[in-house]
Amino acid sequence: MPNGSKSRFWLVMIALAAVILVVGYINLTSGLYDLSVREVLRTLFRLDRVPENDLVIFEFRLPRIVLSLLVGYSLGLAGAVIQGITRNPLADPGILGINAGAGTAVVLFMFLLQGSMDGTGGSAVLAMPLFGLLGGLAATALIYVFARHHGVIEPQRLILVGIAIASGFGAVTTYLSLKMNSQDFEKAAVWLSGSIYSANWKFVVLMLPWMLVFVPLLLTRSKVLDVFQLEEQSVRGLGVRVERERNFLLLGSIGLVSASVSVSGSIGFVGLIGPHIARRLVGLQHRWSLPVSGLTGALMVVAGDYIGRTLFAPTELAAGTVISLIGVPYFVFLLIRAR
Repeated sequence: MPNGSKSRFWLVMIALAAVILVVGYINLTSGLYDLSVREVLRTLFRLDRVPENDLVIFEFRLPRIVLSLLVGYSLGLAGAVIQGITRNPLADPGILGINAGAGTAVVLFMFLLQGSMDGTGGSAVLAMPLFGLLGGLAATALIYVFARHHGVIEPQRLILVGIAIASGFGAVTTYLSLKMNSQDFEKAAVWLSGSIYSANWKFVVLMLPWMLVFVPLLLTRSKVLDVFQLEEQSVRGLGVRVERERNFLLLGSIGLVSASVSVSGSIGFVGLIGPHIARRLVGLQHRWSLPVSGLTGALMVVAGDYIGRTLFAPTELAAGTVISLIGVPYFVFLLIRAR
């Protein structure tokens, strides 16, 4: 393990963590209801019991920050893994159709309730992410059915099948949206745009088990991802059980993406941009780039949510929309560079 690479890795990790802390601090103190540093600290450490401060910090801002970090880390890490599996630097978790599957399931949930969302109480808060999760798993099942060829999942076939599945789910989502009343259509549009607006501690709790299972699984397979950058015959020649490892990595990344989309909607480009920035910062080895991709994704989402919440106040812009404004030009740049 080269000392220079290790030192650079930890320097980048500390720098990213510091920037995330700064953005989180700004997120806590700024907004329509400004708070001083003293008020935030005394509220966090329970030295003061001001109802207004408790409400703003613990019910509105802190859940959004924590959920943004969890979702961003998951999408950034999953994007790096998917790019490693497919050996395609333009691959993104959304390409596999997971975002579209989860979005369709949530829109179906809204459509079935038909205007009774506000009357379902806390059950809707939990049921909507669970529906999204089921949609992501349904997309996963379709990927495995159609992407396997003679028992083998080929990277190129995987991407093509993902694009087709995403298009199919997108068509279903559009059809269901057009059948909704105007109020439900507006809610569905906000959710599908990738918003952290409805973040709460239940969503955070729903995300944690998936991260505790799949994040360690993916991080510990970094050496396998390095080997996957070789031609497949060379990988098999090294004694790697290609299908088994690919399935592990694919299921882990799909699990993270499904859980993220189920609580935040479809936030695109995080899984595309995060890994590219990470490789520029720490190099191509996945032992370095995977954790940095996660932190980069976390920073992108928490910063995007803050910009969307404050820049156009009192109107809010979804975090997914803010990130897309940066992601689309960057994606075009990558396409031109790839040619």
